[in-house]
This record gives sequence, C-alpha cells and structure tokens, in this order.
Amino acid sequence: MMPSPALRRLSTPLGLRARIKRFLPRTLFGRALVIIVTPMILAQAISTYVFFGRHIDVITTTMARTVSGEIGLTIDEISRGMTPVARGTVFVRAQRNTGLIYSFDPGVELGSTSSDALDEGQRALSRAMRASQPYDFTIRSDTDNDTDVVRMQLSEGVLTVEVPSKRLSSFTTNLFYLSMIGSTVILSAVAIIFMRNQLRPIRRLAIAADRFGKGRDMPGFRPHGAEEIRQAAEAFIEMRDRIRRQIQQRTEMLAGVSHDLRTPLTRMKLQLAMLGDGPDIDELRTDVEEMRQMIDAYLAFARGEGTEEATPTDLAAFLEEVVVSARREGADIAFDAPESQVLPLRREAMRRCLANLLSNARRHAQHIRLSVIQDDTAVALVVDDDGPGIPPHQREEAMKPFVRLDESRNQETGGTGLGLAIARDVARRHGGDLVLSTSPMGGLRCTVRLPL
Repeated sequence: MMPSPALRRLSTPLGLRARIKRFLPRTLFGRALVIIVTPMILAQAISTYVFFGRHIDVITTTMARTVSGEIGLTIDEISRGMTPVARGTVFVRAQRNTGLIYSFDPGVELGSTSSDALDEGQRALSRAMRASQPYDFTIRSDTDNDTDVVRMQLSEGVLTVEVPSKRLSSFTTNLFYLSMIGSTVILSAVAIIFMRNQLRPIRRLAIAADRFGKGRDMPGFRPHGAEEIRQAAEAFIEMRDRIRRQIQQRTEMLAGVSHDLRTPLTRMKLQLAMLGDGPDIDELRTDVEEMRQMIDAYLAFARGEGTEEATPTDLAAFLEEVVVSARREGADIAFDAPESQVLPLRREAMRRCLANLLSNARRHAQHIRLSVIQDDTAVALVVDDDGPGIPPHQREEAMKPFVRLDESRNQETGGTGLGLAIARDVARRHGGDLVLSTSPMGGLRCTVRLPL
C-alpha cells in the first residue's frame, strides 16, 4: 500500500524541517535560549535519572530492608510465648532503639490485606517484607502523625507497627531536587541576562538600518558588542557613508549640469526674442520652452531629495499648505484635514511629491480629494480624482521615468512623464511607497504610504 501524498510530504526532509520550524521561537533571542537551556535541562534530567535515580532506589531499598529486619527481630522476640507485660517491655525497648512504635491486639483478625496507594518508600518496604516475612500485612499512611502504619497478622493476633516516614525516605532527595531546580532557574536567568546584553547591539543595528531606510538618522550609533556584530555595524556605517557621498556627488554634479544647460538655453531664448514673430519663430520658442521643462523635470528627478534632512513636521499644517498652493493653480480639491500629528519628513521633497500628484490629477480630472488614512504602522496620503484613470496593467509602467500613456493621458496636456516617477522616488526615500489603484470617484487613486 502506497503512503498518502500528505504522509510523503511530512516524511521528506523539507516536510520535517517545516514541522520543526513551527515549534521553534521566531526570534534570535528565543532560539539562543533554546540552544543554551535545552542541553542544560537534558543534562540534568539524564544525570537525575541515570545516577541519582539509581542512587535513590538503592538508598530506599536499603532503608526498607533495615526497617523490615527490625520488625522481624521484634516478631521473633514476642513469638516465644511472652506474657503481655514482657511483650510490652520488648516494645518499649524496640521503640527506644529503633524509633518504631509497636502495639499488639490479641485475638483480632487482619481482614482485608489490600493496601492503599503506596509511595516509593512504602513500595520498597512492601517488597522487603514479602521477601523476609511469611505473614500477611497491610500498609497505609497516617498523615496526621507523619508515619506509615504496618499491620501484620500473627498467629495470636494483629501486630501494629508505626514507622516514621523519615525511616523510609532520605531528606537529601528533596534537597537534590531543590538544588536541581534552583540551579536551573539561576543558570537560565544568567543566560537570559547574558543573551539580552549580546543581542542589544543587533537590535540597535536593526533600528539604525530601519531608520536609515526611512530617510532618518540615528545620531550616536557606533559599533559595540561581539566582534562579529562590530564588523556588521562597521560595514553598515561604511555603506551609509558611501550612499550619502554618492547622493551628495550626484547633487553637485547635477548642479553643474544645470548651469551648463541653462546657459545655452538662455542665449537661445534671447536670440529668438530678437528675431521677432513668425510661425517658425513661435515653433522654435515652443521647442526651447519644452527643452527647458524637460531639463527641469529631469534634474528634479535625478536630484531626488539631495542632502535635505528629515525634520519633525506637523502633517495637518503641511498638507494645508500643499492644498492652498494647488488651489492657487486652479485645482478643485476637497481636503479632509487629519488630526494634528508630527512626522519626520523631508518637507521640500514631500511637497514636490504631492504637488506632482495633485498637478497630474488637475490636468486630467475635474474634482480631486486629498485624505489621510492612518493605522498602527503607517500613514497613507491618498489623492483621488474623477478622471479617466490608468488601466491596472499599465500602472507599473506609468511610474517609470519618461513614460507617457497616450491612451489614458492626452499628449496635449503637457508634462514629461516624470511626475509619478519623482513621487514614487520621494515616497521610497521616506521608507514608504507609492501605489496606484482605482479611486471610488471613478478615476485614479494615488496612495503615498509613509511608515510611522
């Protein structure tokens, strides 16, 4: 009979690995504790079972045999036809020397020989007595007096023996178990403290990388911890510095390119102004103006955020400024003002991002709405319009630089195809992203998601 597909999947190495992963902690701290604590617990459990377990068995058996032998000696003494007075003397002497308390009920039958549930010491005593005594007996616990009561059926009556519980168990057993538990707790606490101290540099490195990815800085971050963690932190710092240098060099280079390109364009505009008017001259002026717009858009895209640092910004007031500026240009914008909240933003870069989205919506729609949606992890700035929108299969293509979608955006409306590319670049430099979807107003929805 062939095994089922599910059974075959579980029996494969990948299936077994997946099952094991479900029971493992997800954090490095939890897994490190499992690696440290599990062998320690297993070692103590094995030593307890193999060594101390056998040791306890030997001690308990020896103590039970001793008690059984003492009871046997006493039975031999009273089996010689003693009077009750002489029997009492034997009992007193036995109690003084062994700590066992005897009493005898002549002419009484033991009755049932079944015993209650026995503990380890009582079971050892039962085995020892069966091996050495020919009499029927029962064993029960007397918790009030902390004794084990043994009743034996002799020929003349029932002998009752009260055995102190300490005669059948060693106090070192409990001491050993307490020491094992205590040492495990102490060593686990030391391991937890040590692992927390070792993992703290990793958490700081993760926080620094996350803040840098969101366009924020973490002043005072420096390598510390174990050698490997220091190497990772130093590599991160070097990478961060290289990225900053690259951005700065790109900004400086583009500033020079801007100057070099604007100078000949300015001369061309002056020369065209001196040539007068005419159809050909107007076309040249249009071409020059289009070149200027393309250069400005390209420089804005390539420059990105430059060296601008993120500063705490009141989101509601900032969005109000952006909306007022867009309304001056003729946009019909409905603005749902959010509650006052401070976010670290590169103000000019984010202003350019939202201005591009609002300008794009203004060119292709009649009505625009700007709203803010917030959850526990991010804030979403949502721009909705009632324009023609962008088909779902073309939305990713629309956010590429210099891409114009003629089918959904009229060529005569202007633009260079960089608005959405710049907006997404700014959103990603803030650690978020730009997502295009269908608006409830029937047009395009642009969602700028920014992490908190």
